[in-house]
Amino acid sequence: MSVETISFGCRLNLVEAETMRREAAAQGRDNLVIVNTCAVTAEAVRQAGQTIRRLKRENPEREIIVTGCAAQTDPRRFASMPEVAAIIGNARKTAPETWESEPARRTVPDIMARNAEALPLVEGFEDHTRAFLGVQTGCDHRCTFCIIPYGRGPSRSVAQEEIVAAAARLTAKGFREIVLTGVDLTSYGHDQSGRPSLGQLVKTILSSVPDLPRLRLSSIDCIEVDEDLRDAIAQEPRLMPHLHLSLQAGHDITLKRMGRRHAREDAIKLCGELRRLRPGITFGADLIAGFPGETEEMFQATLDLIEDCGLTYLHVFPFSARPGTPAAKMPPLKGGVIKERAQRLRNAGDQALALHLQAKVGQRLQILTERGGTGRAEDFSQVQVGDVPAGLLIEREIIASDGKRLIARV
Repeated sequence: MSVETISFGCRLNLVEAETMRREAAAQGRDNLVIVNTCAVTAEAVRQAGQTIRRLKRENPEREIIVTGCAAQTDPRRFASMPEVAAIIGNARKTAPETWESEPARRTVPDIMARNAEALPLVEGFEDHTRAFLGVQTGCDHRCTFCIIPYGRGPSRSVAQEEIVAAAARLTAKGFREIVLTGVDLTSYGHDQSGRPSLGQLVKTILSSVPDLPRLRLSSIDCIEVDEDLRDAIAQEPRLMPHLHLSLQAGHDITLKRMGRRHAREDAIKLCGELRRLRPGITFGADLIAGFPGETEEMFQATLDLIEDCGLTYLHVFPFSARPGTPAAKMPPLKGGVIKERAQRLRNAGDQALALHLQAKVGQRLQILTERGGTGRAEDFSQVQVGDVPAGLLIEREIIASDGKRLIARV
């Protein structure tokens, strides 16, 4: 029996892929490949199609099922591919009953219909060291460049008690770190009775599961950081001091055209405030290069944001027009300009990371070990630790940096 998953895009997709693999395998599915697509960029969609064709060439007997955001937003594209046996929409892909029998050729219900049923919790694992909990999906905002709300639907959250129970169960199994993931994580709880916040969820997990060594957050929206989350960052050492921020740009005009809800100063103020509350905290960010109408001055403001916010880990996206979004109707920049600006952002990000890592040399850091002789420090820095089993929390002196990761004394 074999079920393989191939995922594109976000961490939540990877977590959901693990859930689908387990559900399909439990039903005895064999020689099956589940391709979990991403719709963020045209390139991600192209790569998914290319991968599907390659998989079928390599093994014509394989059954290929396509799901994910690109399958949800453009099912006809994949339905036209002879290599694809079935297409499953995002709303149904992790449901156990979906995998109990052969799915219909095309099962893509309206994702925008808010389902009254509770959102199922999805779990994924990495290197037997950390567990990922998908606690929220969907988005109620409409950034002009983003197609993801049409792939994920409205914001929906998992019940807090279910998350806490899962965290306790995973901790008892030996996982040293749990990462909370979602499409719009800081909107957690807005759809639930009492409107619990992400900060309240974090505090509840840490107080209810005292044996959990580490809790980490995936990408968050800087304008939605609530007071409980600020307090947890300041007071809870088990909440890891690293946040990945959805910033996208550093100029107010660009942010307004994007439909973002924060201004440049909001991002800078938040990073400064959290750094005062938690000295040593690090920040990553999503940044888009070459948004329509972006002048060199506007781009420079985004470039300067790396230093002004003290960003360390960057995810840089060259602007990609997504059909059906308002930004796709805006006059685009030339492709060469977009590519060049994306590279400048990446270069600046590499320099910022190298400086951050160099400052860690000589310090003793707590590291969660992974496979391949590496591990992650609390601030998300990757550390080369040598021949150490995965899943251990160790403390090591940092003796060097190669600009991409730290090197610990063996």
